[in-house]
Amino acid sequence: RNSRSVIEETLQSGTPTNLVYMEVIWPTMVEIEKLLRAEKITPAQEHLATRISRTIVDQLQNKLPRRQARNRKIAVCCAPDELQELGGQIIADLFESDGWDVRFLGGGLTNDDILTYVHEYSPDILLVYGTSPRQAPSVRQLIDRIKDVSANPNMQLMVSGGLFNRAEGLWQEIGADAFAATAEQALEIATGSTPIEQISRTINRRKRKRTDISAEAQQEDAKIVA
Repeated sequence: RNSRSVIEETLQSGTPTNLVYMEVIWPTMVEIEKLLRAEKITPAQEHLATRISRTIVDQLQNKLPRRQARNRKIAVCCAPDELQELGGQIIADLFESDGWDVRFLGGGLTNDDILTYVHEYSPDILLVYGTSPRQAPSVRQLIDRIKDVSANPNMQLMVSGGLFNRAEGLWQEIGADAFAATAEQALEIATGSTPIEQISRTINRRKRKRTDISAEAQQEDAKIVA
């Protein structure tokens, strides 16, 4: 109830719904993830907080502004075992608001499922959202498969989520075309406000910063990069 009151007050102050997504809900989601990784909240508390945020997003979706159709398509999916789909949902909603034809697949799909859908839908961008270090190998395999079979050679591969925020340069190592730290950056890159950086794979050339994650998470990251 208190969370809904905060959002309602923000909207009544004249703040556009898309800014509520980017400047209230997204930062809150990131902070919840940090608290969990630092073991300052329990998994149950994290699930509760995330569910509250997702319920609010569901209620706000129809209040987003609608831009004229761009005639461009994006598919947003989460890493196969991703339980926290909220970030992907926020990105999908904001792209739809911006005039894109959007398909939000969420998590729980195999790489083969995603590959088949990409081949059928032929999006301009495939965005993969992930939060856990253990998901990196699967995302790498998906990108490798897409490039090997050339399902859509003109499609750009973008990644986002805490997994890539915490591991500097990981997006390059796994062969993605672009990385967006936030939903706002994803839109900027996709619309050309920030150019998509064309990169080549740079395996084993990453330096990583570790400031706000637990020792256990650091060990997980080290294992998947090795």
